[in-house]
Amino acid sequence: MASLIQVRDLLALQGRMEAAQLSQVLHTPRALVDAMLERLEAMGKAQRIQQDADGCLSGSCKSCPEGKACLKEWWALR
Repeated sequence: MASLIQVRDLLALQGRMEAAQLSQVLHTPRALVDAMLERLEAMGKAQRIQQDADGCLSGSCKSCPEGKACLKEWWALR
């Protein structure tokens, strides 16, 4: 299991990552990684970055009927 410090260090090394990537690299369940990222965000150490996927042709992903499926959520240190 990964620790909060390992998540922070990996974000520092990689710059930004998705929660699924962190989970895979650290061999830690996604739910635990999500909880640790939310804790880092509450502490002011990490920030959530939402970005439209490259495949969005209309540019209006936030009101997309697909339920924002094309939005990517990245995490980075502050």
